[in-house]
Amino acid sequence: MTVARTGVLPRGDARTDGTVDDNGLVKPAWATECWSESDQTELVCRNVLDITHDVKSFVFEAEGGQVFRFVPGQFVTLQLEVGGQQISRCYTISSPPTRPNTLAITVKRVVGGPVSNWLHDHVRPGTRVSALAPLGAFTLSGAPAAKYLFLSAGSGITPVMSMTRTLFDLGSDADILFVHSARTPADIIFRRELEAMAAVMPNIRVVHICEGDYPSERWAGLRGRISTAVLQSLAPDLSERVTFTCGPAPYMGAVRRILEESGYDMRNYHEESFSFETLPTSGHSPQVSRDTDDTSAETVLEADADASSVSPDDAVTTYTVEFVKSGRTISCRTDESVLDAAFAAGFRPPSSCSQGMCGTCKTTMLSGAVDMQHNGGIRPKEVAQNKILICCSRPLSDLRIDG
Repeated sequence: MTVARTGVLPRGDARTDGTVDDNGLVKPAWATECWSESDQTELVCRNVLDITHDVKSFVFEAEGGQVFRFVPGQFVTLQLEVGGQQISRCYTISSPPTRPNTLAITVKRVVGGPVSNWLHDHVRPGTRVSALAPLGAFTLSGAPAAKYLFLSAGSGITPVMSMTRTLFDLGSDADILFVHSARTPADIIFRRELEAMAAVMPNIRVVHICEGDYPSERWAGLRGRISTAVLQSLAPDLSERVTFTCGPAPYMGAVRRILEESGYDMRNYHEESFSFETLPTSGHSPQVSRDTDDTSAETVLEADADASSVSPDDAVTTYTVEFVKSGRTISCRTDESVLDAAFAAGFRPPSSCSQGMCGTCKTTMLSGAVDMQHNGGIRPKEVAQNKILICCSRPLSDLRIDG
């Protein structure tokens, strides 16, 4: 495989070229790819790693022995039964695609979080979980660079950790500045691994910022929070770097302000801000803020019917939406999503994020036309097969949906 200077993994190059060794540790080159035949598969937990006092990594293999193919920064949607309820949650893949035999997610236990607590308390080696194929546009593939700035806070470290592991595995000579913020030294996720990578690759520089000490460790590094002065001292060449940021909303708001005030070209700024842990397990689709780097897609789909165009000057039109399998028919206005209309009618199709990201509400449109604006939760080949995400699809005609 030819690797460019930046070391970004080319799309579709995540399969192994190895052979089976005496211990059977490496899958053969002809091993099939997970999710190649279906968008949903069973994963088997092979290991659970304690990363910090409240963060664990869950390492999975495909039940059928396939290898994993994804782009660093993407996420998978787990479909779980928790407390008798079916819940979907998205977790960023923290492992790199350069290690295709396993796939790992890294989860912080959240007080009151139904899914994170269930994972921490119940998932053990041998546990099986259902997962949808990887999705997401917060990836290195669209932004190859000679210099990167990775900014993260808390569990927002997971996508940029997958990116860093990938660049490390590929022996990339890209200049990587990794700045992570945590409450205390004990809360620094992947601390030892990051330090080890930086120790053997001089082009990787890791800086941690802690708000305070831990009872058993006094922090000797940078203190407080990310600021203009701190960022300018760490990255005097800021304008030359492509930035990837992930963390809590207030953190990313602060990062955006710092970069804008510094005159940074925000076309080189990418962020991932979506968090599923606080979403309700049922009820109306939640309104969750997600401000990304131009990753939303606007797609008009047509299937066996002509689309009815609606101009801004026209009165709001209402169409009928028939859910064929469930036998339900609802009314949906052109200014609301099909999912919102279903909830308003007392009908609750499977859904989770309401942002066109997770793919939980994906279904096939049998006839009709929609205006679909998504955030990476559906793949081009699925769009070509008349699949839609009803959380971000507005009707342009009467619809028949296989749901």
